Amino acid sequence: MLWSDPENEPPKELRDMQEMLRRLGLFLALAMVLAMIVLGMK
Repeated sequence: MLWSDPENEPPKELRDMQEMLRRLGLFLALAMVLAMIVLGMK
């Protein structure tokens, strides 16, 4: 992570954004796998 010193807690907005990005990435990965399956079945 970018935070080198552990006692420096990142702001809440940043943590919320990271959580959202993680969920978005997971969703994108799942969507891509589904698209691969659908395209492979054609």
